[in-house]
Amino acid sequence: MSKRVVRANAFRAAAVAILLLAVPLSGCGEMPDTAPANADARPAAQAKVAEKRPIILATTTSTVDTGLLDALVPAFERESGFQVKTIAAGSGEALAMGRKGAADVLLVHAPAAEEKLMAEGFGARRLAVMHNEFFLVGPPDGPLGAKASSAAEALKKIAGEKAVFVSRGDDSGTHKKEKVLWEAAGVKPEGSWYVEAGQGMGATLTIANEKRGYTLTDSGTFYSMQNVDLAVAVEGDPLLANPYHVIEVKAEGVNAEGARAFADYLVSAAGQKLIAGFEKGGRKLFTPDAGK
Repeated sequence: MSKRVVRANAFRAAAVAILLLAVPLSGCGEMPDTAPANADARPAAQAKVAEKRPIILATTTSTVDTGLLDALVPAFERESGFQVKTIAAGSGEALAMGRKGAADVLLVHAPAAEEKLMAEGFGARRLAVMHNEFFLVGPPDGPLGAKASSAAEALKKIAGEKAVFVSRGDDSGTHKKEKVLWEAAGVKPEGSWYVEAGQGMGATLTIANEKRGYTLTDSGTFYSMQNVDLAVAVEGDPLLANPYHVIEVKAEGVNAEGARAFADYLVSAAGQKLIAGFEKGGRKLFTPDAGK
């Protein structure tokens, strides 16, 4: 995972420390003027960055696991002068951080939960950014055999065969979608065959591969994984649509200016072009959606 990905509390603490160091010392006696003669001649770009608070971005693990943020964030930072500190979590955890004001901006893929957050007044703007789709994947020689026509049909067969199914189990956007699919199948998954990983998408795919089981994954992360021998069992089902939105958090103390700048960049011509051209192994991982 990128070195940019750290905990929110560390960011807040660092920001406070920077502010405290920036406060002029007063009432402590005269201090000699030790500033270099050319202090005012520092590059304008350096001054611009120093004046701006870092942006805390809470996002789903798929945007990190695919490498998309490694392309988007540096491009945004160069253009805007802001620094972005990324926290990768499930969409559920990212949305919870938004409610607490522990993040400035969210990039998530859990539409129903996002709409609830907006309705509760915790979001200033929510914009469509991109989409891909979910896949149901599993061992090529598994009990499903040929591709199923729908996710619900496939899940019924997996439950009937008691074939291993590895769930994210972490309230992520993927986990939320999985629960919708089980409900559509009329199945309550339980028993030793149903394994809750409680981990991100990359780790869950690895576990499914080791157990020769099935799992639900976003297509971007699946195509980014080079070390799993899993095949797509279901794709193209309308229920497997996977849209991503950016949300500017509305809470006291958040970096609203930075959040707006980041959201604007994602839906700008430059941001959308970068998303459209992002590939792994010759496959485009996301389709831009700005304005939809």
